[in-house]
Amino acid sequence: MFTSTYTPKIDEKGRFFLPAKYREQLAKGLIIAPFHDECLAIYPIATFQAKAERIAAMPDSVSKVREFQRQMAGDACDEVPDKQGRVHIPGYLREYAHLSGQIVVRGVIDRIELWDPKRWEAHSAAQRQAYSTMDAEIWPEREPGPARG
Repeated sequence: MFTSTYTPKIDEKGRFFLPAKYREQLAKGLIIAPFHDECLAIYPIATFQAKAERIAAMPDSVSKVREFQRQMAGDACDEVPDKQGRVHIPGYLREYAHLSGQIVVRGVIDRIELWDPKRWEAHSAAQRQAYSTMDAEIWPEREPGPARG
């Protein structure tokens, strides 16, 4: 599971240091993919494979499904952190997410998100107010049960 927020820098070769607490889970490899809201997602390979299986099961006769499959899989890349824990982000993915210099690395349960700091701050500020009421919609206090009466 991935949690916490870090702010490493991307070097001139497009690499950043993976936070130490994530390195063991990703030591054998990872997938970097474009994600919603113009950020990137880093997945352990097994997690990405499970997502890919669900995406592959979607009906490719639907044009939005085909485009989602193309973007998700076609722009994803596999990487292995180097011995120092650095991960290379290809230029086309850095461009998609507007990444250069300092970045925001956020652990989000099954993935790590990479954000441009200004975009993250704008996104976070816009969502912060809504967060306090989201839990009741997404995670009710108690599990729904049979009607009593």
